[in-house]
Amino acid sequence: MPFIPITNSTRPAVAMIELIFAIVIIGIVLMSVPNLMQTSAKSGYLAIQQESINEAATHLNMILGYHWDQNDTDERYLDPILHVSASANSDLAEDGNTTRRKGTPPQSYRRFVREDGVELNATSAANLGMEASDNNISNDVDDFNDRNHSVTLIEGTGDSADYIEKSDTLIIHTSVQYLSDDLTPNTESYINPTGNNITFDWDGTSTVNYSSNIKLVTVSLSSTLNNVDEDLKKNIVLRAFSCNIGASKLKEKAFQP
Repeated sequence: MPFIPITNSTRPAVAMIELIFAIVIIGIVLMSVPNLMQTSAKSGYLAIQQESINEAATHLNMILGYHWDQNDTDERYLDPILHVSASANSDLAEDGNTTRRKGTPPQSYRRFVREDGVELNATSAANLGMEASDNNISNDVDDFNDRNHSVTLIEGTGDSADYIEKSDTLIIHTSVQYLSDDLTPNTESYINPTGNNITFDWDGTSTVNYSSNIKLVTVSLSSTLNNVDEDLKKNIVLRAFSCNIGASKLKEKAFQP
């Protein structure tokens, strides 16, 4: 009788402990999915916030490129230095009848007199904002006072454009106010022959109700994003100064034939 080997046809079963480990690992992965989604969403909102800050900074730089005041917007002439209604420091006034400030070289184009011989005053602090004669076209710094514009972030172009965030959630507000041009301590002077430093002390909030030589431009970025952590709902404030110094002109070099 031939020998017939006996083979084991059964397969090893999955151990219970291995099954338990697999279930635990799957559970941990599933539990971490909400946190991963929340982190991803937060990262997206941070990117939106950063883009909005860049927009606010660009907006502020754009404003500083406009004329200092409505009364020096005549494009036929260089912007002159304007007489202001009040200044806490006499160093910024005209030096006698020289049409210049103290320390300004005679060849400088920065003068109180326009090229056609006209002297002009800055508009009063009460008139900050768009003038009726502007026809809703901004031409000087304070035309942007108390104005809002919304930030709309769009990904892609044309039919593939996707609105990343609604325009009513990110608002840029602009305000323009006069700032005291006084120095602290009062013994300091803009014309300082004995020292190398001029200390201009400003607490970041105080403004004046008369036309001075400094306009403070404040751009505030506010967010009303919903369903987001509170640390993302920040009010970000950017400030810059625009001064009554007139416009400069490059000197043209004459070439001999």
